[in-house]
Amino acid sequence: MTRIFLPKDAAALALGADRVARSLQAEAARRGLVLDVVRTGTRGAVWLEPLLEVETPEGRIAYGPVGAADVAGLLDAGLLEGGAHPLRIGRPEEHPWFAGQTRLTFARCGIIDPASVEDYRAHGGYAGLERAVALGDAAIVDEVKLSGLRGRGGAGFPTGIKWNTVRLAEADRKYIVCNADEGDSGTFADRMLMEGDPLSLVEGMTIAAVAVGASKGYVYTRSEYPHAIRAMRRAIEAARRAGLLGPDIMGSGHGFDIEVRVGAGAYICGEETSLLESLEGKRGMVRAKPPLPAIEGLFGRPTAVNNVLSLASVPWIMANGGAAYAEFGAGRSLGTLPVQLAGNVARGGLIEIPFGASIRSLVEDWGGGTASGRPFRAVQIGGPLGAYFPEALLDTPLDYEAMARAGGLLGHGGVVLFDDTVDLAKQARFAFEFCAAESCGKCTPCRIGAVRGMEVIDRIVAGIEPAKNFAVLDDLCETMTDASLCAMGGLTPVPVNSALTHFPEDFDRAGRLPVAAE
Repeated sequence: MTRIFLPKDAAALALGADRVARSLQAEAARRGLVLDVVRTGTRGAVWLEPLLEVETPEGRIAYGPVGAADVAGLLDAGLLEGGAHPLRIGRPEEHPWFAGQTRLTFARCGIIDPASVEDYRAHGGYAGLERAVALGDAAIVDEVKLSGLRGRGGAGFPTGIKWNTVRLAEADRKYIVCNADEGDSGTFADRMLMEGDPLSLVEGMTIAAVAVGASKGYVYTRSEYPHAIRAMRRAIEAARRAGLLGPDIMGSGHGFDIEVRVGAGAYICGEETSLLESLEGKRGMVRAKPPLPAIEGLFGRPTAVNNVLSLASVPWIMANGGAAYAEFGAGRSLGTLPVQLAGNVARGGLIEIPFGASIRSLVEDWGGGTASGRPFRAVQIGGPLGAYFPEALLDTPLDYEAMARAGGLLGHGGVVLFDDTVDLAKQARFAFEFCAAESCGKCTPCRIGAVRGMEVIDRIVAGIEPAKNFAVLDDLCETMTDASLCAMGGLTPVPVNSALTHFPEDFDRAGRLPVAAE
């Protein structure tokens, strides 16, 4: 029986993967073929989806992007033997878009059956947990510290230090909370991993639980991710059946279980303390810190709150060693970074590469420039509160410190391209508009400042007392940066200031304004 692999993640489904599957089944029935169709996650090359692969003696051979109307012709051309066809791209791992990557966290995405513990283990899964159980809590934390792993949700805080704080805290219960409330524009890495390799997240959370002494874990995600929610719940149940969750993990005597909780899609719940409030059944509002969640988090107990990508990186670290992970990257940004290419980009999708690559390599080499074919003008990195970079800054390395020096932030690794039709004054206004809509309302600088920001930019663009309004805008941005309770208000000035700095002409279409204030 020939095995066919076809993604069923949200991106592939949106591009017609289910229609391809139905066409494949119909053609197989008509021709008397018996096929084993395995529905996987995507490998990340969204521009090639739906990507259909067939298992052959030479390895898996891929074809893409495949439409339902292509199936009959593919079968006529010898699809089941890996035959020649205009859509044939050959072995995926040899394709330049995949071959240039360093797949650690996403090594199994697009390859395995997401719901199969057996398939996961056959591809190296649970080797990290086995080693972790043998090492014990302190040694696990030391290994994570050695790796240099930092939070992939945006703040970049060292994961090992956070875990050690929770480990040393005294309490009757401790928790692991996975922040899967992926809300940044142009980001989809969390969703892609939960849909394509959910057991890596389950394993990472279990290792974290053994390290800090937690007995319960929560995956907090958004209602807009129905496919990821179903995939995570299937994976958790499969892990329970295999004895990899429950009262005794791998004979260690340590009990741990995981539950998926679904939020209503509030952007502010991506902030860890708002997320904890929501988990407790309250309105998602930012908590004042201290106390830190590592000391007093969910239900007042010590809690390790980590992003999906941070937790999913841990199995590889434990299986291969912290030192091996630290060999990748640059400076203090060690390991690999899953980058999501979106917006007006010719080759959109997810790539995983070591920290330190230039923005230019992403835009030109991986992304292939703009989808429209028009000249590139700007790229926003780090979500809706990230900076806009012009062509002159494309050689900036992708690491936490270099991005900060350039006036930006790496965030969750979202990279959104714009061609020369973009209006950066409108984009700057949108930053304030977004903040006004998504603010939890707890602090005045964010709640009021965002609304005032929209008004001030409207006056500047209209040419109303520009010098005075630039001064007001500068003062407003400084107040929001320094006085907001969390990053929602504190980072809103980042896209605004970058647009003013690098694209001042967009605030003066009629040539009426003085040079913007520094």
